[in-house]
Amino acid sequence: MVKDDQLRSGHRRRLRERFSKSPLRTLPDYEILEILLFDVFKQQDTKAISKKLLEKFSSLKGVITADPIELKMISGIGDATILQFKLIQDIFTRFMLPYKESTVHVMSNLLSVINYCQFRIGTKKTEHFHALFLNKKNTLVADEILNTGTIDKVTIYPREIAKHAILHSASSVIIIHNHPSGDVTPSKDDIDITKKIHAALSALNITLHDHLIVSHNSHFSFKAHNLINHN
Repeated sequence: MVKDDQLRSGHRRRLRERFSKSPLRTLPDYEILEILLFDVFKQQDTKAISKKLLEKFSSLKGVITADPIELKMISGIGDATILQFKLIQDIFTRFMLPYKESTVHVMSNLLSVINYCQFRIGTKKTEHFHALFLNKKNTLVADEILNTGTIDKVTIYPREIAKHAILHSASSVIIIHNHPSGDVTPSKDDIDITKKIHAALSALNITLHDHLIVSHNSHFSFKAHNLINHN
């Protein structure tokens, strides 16, 4: 046991040293994940756990954004690991789309919005419906997951979006949902519900800026494809 502890301690020290001396994005994903898990698994080999997680969720991004229920199905993964991953998600999203900062004009940072939404829900295995609420200066005042569904459907109620927009005193809204299949082409239902949401918000003098469909590596903008009429 003492020898195992010494070997583990030596491995961790060498890996930390190698990381500290290497340029960013040098170490393979499993070693980065190993280091992230050092503080969670103080007396365990994190290499095996890291490789198991990457095998299950395909990428470092997939691991960090994985559903907690699915994570707990991996032997050894518990609340401490899930908390660690949630903390990393929170930090990443603050970098991608700073929250409640008057200097961030959301509509001039569409790429940041897309990256943010892909990170938040692009890797989910069921459909999630997300909304960003903006003020008159088009800066972010709130973002919410409004509903979750199945692998190919999520129920969206235009009145709920309108209610949340009023609650946040929003002047405009960007709505987003994911397609777990990876195909971001909008369905007829997607197009129809967007028209209904647009009408519900317009009745309240609230603008629907865009509807984005995202997957882990692609997106579709209703605005860019002229599927939202702002006249």
